[in-house]
Amino acid sequence: MRQALAEAEEAYRLGEVPIGAVIVQGGQVLARAHNLKETSNDPTAHAEVLALRRAAQAVGNWRLTGCTLYVTVEPCAMCAGAILQARVKNLVYGVIDPKAGAVDSLFNLLTFPGLNHQVHIVAGVLEEECREIMQRFFASLRK
Repeated sequence: MRQALAEAEEAYRLGEVPIGAVIVQGGQVLARAHNLKETSNDPTAHAEVLALRRAAQAVGNWRLTGCTLYVTVEPCAMCAGAILQARVKNLVYGVIDPKAGAVDSLFNLLTFPGLNHQVHIVAGVLEEECREIMQRFFASLRK
């Protein structure tokens, strides 16, 4: 999660919403990414989606079974859908997103019983640090 926070700091420096993601398999980092929506003018350039793309390229397969995704903020519906499609085994996230979270807050997409894949979720890892960078970013926008 510390590496995901470092990615979030990079997003912050770029003026992006500071969310970072890291994908690990067998103790090895496969991919890391941060939000790039503003920089790339791409609405799908969320940290999670970018990390999933990079990890799939690294392993040569869109199925990321056995992988753990660390992300600083609870994924949105688009990212949760991508996590399901990639067959990620574990999601570890820092802070909830009460306005757009699709894992625990607004929806529970990753554990929905009708889907053919479910993800093991660990929430609240380095929660205060993950919350602080988001609060700092949005406070700077309001100034």
